[in-house]
Amino acid sequence: MLFGCLLCYNKRWEFLNLSKAMTSYALLFTLAAIGISETVYLIRKRIASEKPFCPIGGGCSLVLTSKYNKIFFIPNDILGLLFYIAASFIAAFLVIGVEPLAFWSFIIKVSIAFGAVLSLVFIYLQWRVIKAWCFWCLMSAFTIFLMGSILLASSFI
Repeated sequence: MLFGCLLCYNKRWEFLNLSKAMTSYALLFTLAAIGISETVYLIRKRIASEKPFCPIGGGCSLVLTSKYNKIFFIPNDILGLLFYIAASFIAAFLVIGVEPLAFWSFIIKVSIAFGAVLSLVFIYLQWRVIKAWCFWCLMSAFTIFLMGSILLASSFI
């Protein structure tokens, strides 16, 4: 009887841990979808040679046309889109349980950590080098920082 209760308790604990992980990955998926919409907006504006709507600061055009808007000749908005698409797929794989889960979990953690560091670099460039703020760039950085915070919080809960 005691063994049966312990087994039941163990299964319940595993279910709770699994549901917490799935919730955090579902949140990551949602944030990645928001990131996709942000970057698609910027790509569309860039291709149409239009200035993006900049609700705060007014420096979006200055930042988005600076020499720091490309890494290895690839525009940052394209790199951001690829990042968010990859994050959404990986988060979806983790939610639906596509094996190997440990591999996908490691990849998403490393990717978001790299994205957070790169976002810090871009924030520094806006602040100290370009001396202008891009609302959309800051929103993207906030989205990535929120993704990282979710991963950190889920590892402690």
